[in-house]
Amino acid sequence: MASSYSYPELFLAGFIFTLPFLYEKSNVFRYYLKFFLYYAYVLITCTVLLPVVLIYPRDVTNLIVASRFCRYASHIVGIEWELRGMENWNTEQCYIVISNHQSSLDILGMFEMWPRMKRCTVVAKRPLMFTGAFGFGAWLSGLVFIDRLKTERARQLMKEATARVIKEKTKLWIFPEGARFNKGSIQTFKKGAFYLAIDAQIPIMPVVFSQYYFLDSETKTFEPGKVIITTLPPIPTSGMTRDDVEALSEMARQQMIDVFHESSKDLVMQKKIAI
Repeated sequence: MASSYSYPELFLAGFIFTLPFLYEKSNVFRYYLKFFLYYAYVLITCTVLLPVVLIYPRDVTNLIVASRFCRYASHIVGIEWELRGMENWNTEQCYIVISNHQSSLDILGMFEMWPRMKRCTVVAKRPLMFTGAFGFGAWLSGLVFIDRLKTERARQLMKEATARVIKEKTKLWIFPEGARFNKGSIQTFKKGAFYLAIDAQIPIMPVVFSQYYFLDSETKTFEPGKVIITTLPPIPTSGMTRDDVEALSEMARQQMIDVFHESSKDLVMQKKIAI
């Protein structure tokens, strides 16, 4: 008697049955599957929310709405977030927010924070603007997209964004390292964020993500894990001039390095206690 199943159906069934085995035994499979699920969930959620954010285009409070739904991606990929120092956020104060940048997963931590940060937008690379519904939704939510190769245009956009930050009493989140780095340290900072803060005479707000010990792009490892996000007290820039940029940058970076190592050690201790 001829089989009632076609070869494609049998192949698909075999593939589905092997998924649990691959997930359990293969770091590489688990790594790519988790990132796929993360990106897919956020993309689908952004697509569904487009009609909502279209009502208030370029309004940064759209990010609060998006965060309430997108934050569940953390549960899908197995990341737990612990927020510290949230009392340092003043929703009526404008800041230039700076943080270390280890992975695209950073946005999931920010989704956890947006309901408390309230009015906060982000400086992002221009190519992200063209990532379908995610990019369009991000633009509608007031993200500032810059092309670092077009220096003068980037500077102009940053100045315009800072002026809007002051006018609307919001926050502008910048990654001063300029690139992702998950090697157990914080790279030297580019100075753009500090020039903006000093020129506008508004405080710098440092935010530190503890090390992503559960993630390694070289070995393709992506295990369940926990991240501590610490908001430090704001650093005032009132009275500073551009001559103070270097000192301000180093002071902020050193504070962040200290907290980075301290919070990362805390996670190690928590893991030992749990075991």
